Amino acid sequence: MDSNIKVVSPRYQQIAVDIASKIVNGQYKIGEKVYARSALAIQYGVSPETARRAINILSDVDIVEVTKGSGVTIKSYENAVKFIKQHQDIQTLHNLKHEILQRVDQQVDEGYKLKEKVSMLVERIERFHSTNPFIPFEIKITADTPHLNETSSDMNFWHNTTATIVAIKRGGEILMSPGPYATFQLNDVVYFVGDSDSYERVYHYLYPDKKDS
Repeated sequence: MDSNIKVVSPRYQQIAVDIASKIVNGQYKIGEKVYARSALAIQYGVSPETARRAINILSDVDIVEVTKGSGVTIKSYENAVKFIKQHQDIQTLHNLKHEILQRVDQQVDEGYKLKEKVSMLVERIERFHSTNPFIPFEIKITADTPHLNETSSDMNFWHNTTATIVAIKRGGEILMSPGPYATFQLNDVVYFVGDSDSYERVYHYLYPDKKDS
């Protein structure tokens, strides 16, 4: 992977992390009602749809509860802590990998430091793979798919393929852990994990009218 590619989280995920951080820091209390999605969109300078996706992420992991007509209520401090910890672990892994790639590209004569970083990376990868033991597959999104601009939630991606999306490469950026609300856009490269037959199922689901390549 090109070391110059910038690894970022989707904007709605950044907002979800920020809200969870405020819960952990005590700015929001359990049972407290927070902004409606429209107000949240204004606060963060994003579209209402982006704000909705951020709230959906927090709702999916039981950090907040969304009640129609009553807004968003803080539900769990403990789940907020877990969510922040998971986000920090993933970011640490990406940062370590990026730093190693930069050192290799620049051919810096720091063998000992590089070895130490590699050891740290391997340790974290082994822990990460203990719960995700599959090597990611990748597939490019073209105009031939009938699912262009749909989200994985819209198309019931997991139910139809039993594969889990772990990242989406879009232009010069990679969206890590994009969740069920990221859209499949033209020329995206989707990375996913699953069993040995996952690639075939995903390919045929995304391109039902094409023959095997």
